[in-house]
Parts: sequence; C-alpha cells; structure tokens
Amino acid sequence: MLARIKRHPRIKWALIVISSLVALFFLFFGSIYFGLWGKIPSSKELSELQQNKATQVLASNGKLIGKFYVFDRQPIPFAQFPEHLLEALIATEDARFYEHDGIDNRSLLRVFFKSILLQDESAGGGSTITLQLAKNIYGRKDYGMFGIVINKMQEAVIAKRLEDVYSKNEILELYLNTVPFSDNTYGIESASMKFFNKKTSALSLEESAVLVGMLKASHYYNPRIFPERSRLRRDV
Repeated sequence: MLARIKRHPRIKWALIVISSLVALFFLFFGSIYFGLWGKIPSSKELSELQQNKATQVLASNGKLIGKFYVFDRQPIPFAQFPEHLLEALIATEDARFYEHDGIDNRSLLRVFFKSILLQDESAGGGSTITLQLAKNIYGRKDYGMFGIVINKMQEAVIAKRLEDVYSKNEILELYLNTVPFSDNTYGIESASMKFFNKKTSALSLEESAVLVGMLKASHYYNPRIFPERSRLRRDV
C-alpha cells in the first residue's frame, strides 16, 4: 500500500519537495550554528559575561552628583528585585519562564497557528525572557533579506546555552540589568532612578508595572512623555 502511494506522481513529488525543504532547513541552521554567518558565543564565553556600568560621581556626603557613561546602567543583585517586580515581568513577558529551557515551543506553535494561519494578533510574539536577553546582550546584525531569520536562529542557540550556564534567577538578574529603557538608559536600577527617583528595591507594585510595561516599547510607553499610554499599559 505504502509503495503504491509513493509511486503516485503527485505524492512522490510532494515527498521530494518536503524532504528537500527539511534538508535545506537543517543545512541552513547548521551554517548558523557553526558560525558561517558570524561567531556565536560559546558557553564558556557566556559564563564570563560582564556588564558595562556608569561611573558615578559622589559628593563628600555620598550624594550622587553626576555620572559618566556610554550606557546609563547600574547592575544590582537578584536579592534587590521586589517580588512583585519579578511577578509582573514573568506574567507580562514569559508566563512559562520556569517551565521551558530558553525556547517555549508551545508558545511558538500558538503564534504559528493563531498569528500566521488565523491572523489573530492576540497570540503574542512567542519570545521568551532568555531569547530577549540574548538579543539585549549581543544585538542584531544586518544580513539583508534573511536578517530576521538568521538573527532569531542565532538568538535561539545563545538562549539554549544561557539556560545551560545560568540558573533561572541568574537569567532574570542578567535580563533586568541589561534591558533597554528610554533615553539611553539600560537596566532596571537606572530606570527606577530616572523615572521614580528611587532604588529598585523601593518600587511599588504600580511603579514596577509601569517599568515592565515599557519593555514592549520603551519610548511609546514612556511615563514622562505619554503618561496616559503608560497608565493603560500598566493596567494590562
């Protein structure tokens, strides 16, 4: 029976096309994985991540009077993140963060079927916090018409390696210390000081929700420039 189906011209050609596409995909992915489109950091390199931070200028009484920086960033340890900040981040950006290994296959399938096949924009983007961290740390390069595919595949490889090297809490720490906000501000501590003039550990639930809401589009939801947009996003 199977041999008879395979002899059918249309089925035979369909099988050839599908097999060829699968083979091309794995060849393409292999070319990315082994660095033909640019070197991907190894697990060892990822384990040695360093975050540039702003140099603070303090008065004799310890009060901050200025900063020198390329990026305004002040990394802080995980213990200084309020629980409600972490809960807001995970609920908004990656509800299955503690269940996946960097890539949420269930979310990707949902996005494929709802967004692409059914044209339902409510399906979300399918990205994870670990994938976003990979993008935040290494950025994206211009590869022409294949750019989005190559960059996303590179980020997927990096995300898998990050999950092998770091614990979930360490990934959250790295993410919140590198995520971009408006006005050349990077990391939750610098954003807390810029928008609320307080340390991250002192953020209220509402203030945490405002900053997490900015991650979708930091300028568009800037609470100083667009307070009403920021409020609506905060309440999502």
